[in-house]
Amino acid sequence: MQVVLLCGGMGTRLREETEFRPKPMVAIGHRPILWHIMKSYSHFGYKDFVLCLGYKGEVIKEYFYHYQLFNHNVTLTLGREHHIELHPGAEPDGEDWKITLVDTGATALKGCRIKRIEPFITGSSFLLTYGDGVANVDIGALLAFHRRHRKMATITGVHPRSAFGELFTTEGRVTSFIEKPQIAQGVVNGGFFVFEREVFDRLTLDEHCDLESGLLEDLAREGELMMYLHDGAWACMDTYRDVEYLNQLWNAGQAFWKLWR
Repeated sequence: MQVVLLCGGMGTRLREETEFRPKPMVAIGHRPILWHIMKSYSHFGYKDFVLCLGYKGEVIKEYFYHYQLFNHNVTLTLGREHHIELHPGAEPDGEDWKITLVDTGATALKGCRIKRIEPFITGSSFLLTYGDGVANVDIGALLAFHRRHRKMATITGVHPRSAFGELFTTEGRVTSFIEKPQIAQGVVNGGFFVFEREVFDRLTLDEHCDLESGLLEDLAREGELMMYLHDGAWACMDTYRDVEYLNQLWNAGQAFWKLWR
């Protein structure tokens, strides 16, 4: 089954980084968040990726075209027959991914981007997520849930982090404080979708065709959208503070999405 990644947005709320690169290429540690997302799917055996490119998509193309060069130590022999010898890098790198990079337009909305990669989808269903969110979602369990209900689409519901610290008090005395905890009750769209191929019939090549304010609303109204509840951790890279938070987790060895070894 193929994994579609939405990588084309402009990331305007993260302008400190996205002025120079598309948001999926903003780094956690020394790798782009896009790599972390792909690594998560790969952990569950899904290694055939279709990337919907848009804003500064050439940066993503260049990264994967030169992937071996970027992730290995090298010896260069210059001259008429240019030769590059790869040596192991700081980390073992054994990715056997297939990556299809598709230019889906600089300003197209997500529904249009998905429609434009239709010719590259070979199966009867496919996985899809955003290029800026990480989680410890069990992709196998998500897919099993989707197959059981036999509807057209599955969305993963997640508990977001609060924007504020949470206080626990007794008669005005603070008994504990948790900085920006995960909200226990509220559920939001965390991405990590499964779609049947029939959804392509609901989308158009019009640049204003959207995913959330369009396809998902229609499927929900028709009873064709089911939610897989993920009680684990989830975070998105929406602002520079999010970049700092995710990097703090990674550097401290607390990256909840790092399921691989």
